[in-house]
Order: sequence, then structure tokens, then C-alpha cells
Amino acid sequence: MIDYAGLDSAVGQNWYDLDPELRARIEADCPPEDLDWAHDTLHDFGALVGGRVARNADVIDANPPQLVRWDRWANEVDEVVHHPATRDSKAALWEAGYVSGFAAHEQARARPTPAVVLGASSYLLAQADTGMVCSLGMTSGVAGLVQAYAPAAVRDRLLAGLRASDLDGGVDGSMFLTERDGGSDLGRTVHCTARDIGDGHVLIDGEKWFCSNIDGAAIVLLARPEGAPEGPGGLGLYLVPRELDDGSRNNVVMRRLKPKLGTKSVPTGEVEFHGALGYALRSQAADGTAATSDVGGLNRMMEMVNGSRFGVAMMGLGIARRSFLEAAIWAHHRTAKGRLLVDLPLAREQLVDALVELEAAMALGFECAAASRREDGTRLRRIVVPAAKVRLCRLGVELASFAIELHGGNGYCEDWGLTRQLRDAQCHPIWEGSENICALDVLRAVRRDAAHEAVLSRIDACLSVAAEAPPFTAEAAKAIIAARDDLAAHVDAVPAMEGERAEAGAGRLTAMLVETLSAALLLEQSAGDVRKGLVALRYARRHLDGRAPWEDAIAVEAGRAVLAYDDITEALGARAAA
Repeated sequence: MIDYAGLDSAVGQNWYDLDPELRARIEADCPPEDLDWAHDTLHDFGALVGGRVARNADVIDANPPQLVRWDRWANEVDEVVHHPATRDSKAALWEAGYVSGFAAHEQARARPTPAVVLGASSYLLAQADTGMVCSLGMTSGVAGLVQAYAPAAVRDRLLAGLRASDLDGGVDGSMFLTERDGGSDLGRTVHCTARDIGDGHVLIDGEKWFCSNIDGAAIVLLARPEGAPEGPGGLGLYLVPRELDDGSRNNVVMRRLKPKLGTKSVPTGEVEFHGALGYALRSQAADGTAATSDVGGLNRMMEMVNGSRFGVAMMGLGIARRSFLEAAIWAHHRTAKGRLLVDLPLAREQLVDALVELEAAMALGFECAAASRREDGTRLRRIVVPAAKVRLCRLGVELASFAIELHGGNGYCEDWGLTRQLRDAQCHPIWEGSENICALDVLRAVRRDAAHEAVLSRIDACLSVAAEAPPFTAEAAKAIIAARDDLAAHVDAVPAMEGERAEAGAGRLTAMLVETLSAALLLEQSAGDVRKGLVALRYARRHLDGRAPWEDAIAVEAGRAVLAYDDITEALGARAAA
């Protein structure tokens, strides 16, 4: 049970211990032999991000990175100067194992880090500083590409830094993927060129328009090799070091930093390449022999996209959770009309609905992390990740806005800490594919991979445990069955649709998939759990039955208990659901 009235602020709390839903996901999705380690690691991490990193985040936001183009002697240095709070947070997160994916723990335990723990750590960090998730998360992504495709000499030298256990011995990575024409049509918008100078070395010329973590030591980018065909198939993937082997600067120029709305802890800017030395990240044969051609780089880059999208989805989810927590604490302290906000009927309705949406989003997001353990997990993850990114990132914006409104004029002021959540949240629907791009990717997963079959099977598996859920959830199960059949019928009609008509409906298809699968996952979680049964029923009524919300009394009858994660008796559950 959570005693919100006993909390003065979200900052300073252990965000893992304060999140029953997250702990339940770890219990459900972590292999039993990893469970004790996972709880201990995330307990320590929750304290770190809820305290030290969260406090630093507000300092960094008020003192963002600055670009120094020239030194006092008029030498071009292109250095990004960070506030000491940035280094303090990075050092702590590096030491905690976040940047390396807990690689030191893997070696010590001789076991891989469970995907649910990796997802949980990003979700927790995002509640403090999503910009930090971006900058440090890129390092992990670059490390994966370097390990898979870099020439052996370069790979061995860089991986040690990219997966180091401390900041002093580490280097961070960057991905520069967007030029001035945009990032959603890379086959036509990439104008950077690569000139082969032999032995896998190239010289890169051109510019990149949005370069996040601009001062990373290892840059991955797309460029078109000289003489390569137009279109996406002609692109190559390259690794460009910030410094050359002799310690001198590579021919990379930072033009300026972007004056962004939020995510200020990660510096984003415009970059020019003037014959910058790079290394081709070429495909490799089974025996480890590298291909002789650079083309096909977009496919190699896209291998990382679903992972990156999942990371951004967890950023949105983290902000949604932080915003809800701030709102719940405030509602248990602030009075209006002589009553606490949580006891005002409409305010409690809104808080309960915010929590229901959050729990549905958590179910959907962590399903992506658990997909590898499911039957047909590859196709399931393929379609659920872009769908989850749409919903979770939008929810971050919605709940950040809700928390500000609940706080009133104070919430709108920068010194209350909520405005940063809204400013940061608005970035996530754009990063790694806008909502439109992700919805079209859901449609593509249906057409190319029939990935909806994995979703329908997962919904069926959830429904198979409906008999173990509280009796009052039968209404939710019925609504989910109907929605599942509607989803199947809609998907079956896609192949016969004219192309533009199908694309126009991609957003509706994505929303239908999100709502049906989320409701099913909540129903599955409600087996033997009266409180979760009420959450599942409330969600199904709101999203799958247009009339049912008007008759719903869950927030009135059991709202405080639902918000506090308190035990709810079967009698109270039945009365609230009636």
C-alpha cells in the first residue's frame, strides 16, 4: 500500500520501492533464478534515480550544455561544456551499470541481464531525466553495431570504452541519422557521401541536421557511397570517431546546438563533415568475413530501430509514471472546498482513470520486453513495439499536462518541476519515428510479416485465464472477445484495400490493436487479484464499450484503494463493479 499523504515529494523517494506495478512486472517476467538479483539491483537503482539523478536533472535543465566553437587563441575546438551535475549523474549511472547493460553483473553472474530489467532501468531513469536515457542509451546501441559490424581492430578498441564500468574509462556513442530534409524518408533524404580510400576506410562529406548526444566519441551515421544507386538500398552505414588515433580532431564541425523545447540534458545540434575519416560497418558472412560493398547499410541500421523505439516508448512511460506520482501526492495534500483533492469526486475519477491508463501502458510496454520469452515472440515484438511507442509516448504528454493542470498555477511555473516533464514528453512522439511513421510500421508488419497473428494469439492466451479472474470481470472478457474479433476482421480486410485507403486507416488500426491487447493483458493480470480486476474492467469500459463508462462507479466506491494499491475485498470489488 502507498501512503501518498506521508510523502512530501516524489524526489528523494526510492522509485522502485514506490512502484508496486513495476515490481509485479519483474516478478512475472524475470526468470526465477534472476529474481533476487533483479530486485536488489533495481532497488539500488530506484534510490539513485529518485534522489541524486532527479535532483541533478533540474539543475541541468536550468544550466543546459553550451557549445564552445573557438578557444581564446581562435583555434576551432568544438567542445560542448556541461554543468558538473551532468557529469555527476553520468558517473553514477555508469558506475551503476546502466550504460553497459549491467555487463559487469553479467560477467560476475555468468548470466545475461533479463530484458525486463533493462526495460525497467530505462523506465526508472526516464522518470528523472529522459535526456539522460537518450544520451546513454545511444551508447548501448552504438556498441551493438560496433560489435556486429566494425572491423576487428576498431571493434576491440572501441567496445572496451563503450561497455566500460565507469565514466573515466568509458566513451559514449551517438547516432546522427537526420539531414535537413528530415528523417522519415532516409532513402531520399540522406545526402552525406562516403569516398572509399581502401581497407574499409572512407572519407565522409555532408551534414546532419539533428545530432543528439552531439559530443559522443563514436558516431554512427548513414551516407551514400560514391557511385552507389539512389534510394534506400544504396546507403552505407559508417562509424566516425570524434578523435583520430593520434588524438587530433576528426574533420567534424559542430555548427550549433539546437534551442530545443526540452530534453536539454542531451545536447542536440547540427554537424558538418569535411572529409571526416570513417569506417564502413559492412555485413558479415557466417565465418566473420566482411562484405566488400558498403550498400545495405539502412537494413543494418534498421536492426536497431525497434530497440531504439522501445527505449523511447519507455521514456514516455517513465514520464507518465512520474507525472501520475506527482499528481497523486499533490491530491493527498492539497485541499479545496474543505476537502482533499483526492476526496473530490471528479478529481478522484480523473486520478483513477490516469492510473488505469498508466497500468494499461505498463502492461503494453513490458509486453515488448517479455516478448522474447513468448511463443512467436519475434513477430509479437515486431508489431507491438511501434504500437506501444505511439501509445506510451502520447500518454507521457497527456499525464504531464494533467499533473500541471491539477497543480494549477503553481504547476505552470518552472520552479515546481512539472513543466520540464511536459517539455521533455513532447519530444518522444517525434523521436525514432513520429506517430504516423509508427502506425504505418504497424500496417507494414501486418502486410509483410502477418505479425497480427502473434497479437491475436496473445489475446487468446490472456482470455484463457479469464476464469481465474474475479467474477465481475466477465463483462470485460466479453468486450475483449468482441474487440478481438473486430480487430481480426479489420486486419483480414487490409489485403483487399487500395493502398492509400489502408494507409489512411493505419492510425485507427494501431489504436484498435493497442486498446484490445492492453485490455487483454490487464485481464490476464487480474487472475486472483480483485484490485487489478477493477482496473481491467474500468479500462475495458472506457475503451471497448462506449456506454459502459456512464454507469461505472469504480472510482466512487473503491477509488482510494485502487490509487493506493490497497487490498480490496471481493465484496467491495463486486459492489464497485456493479
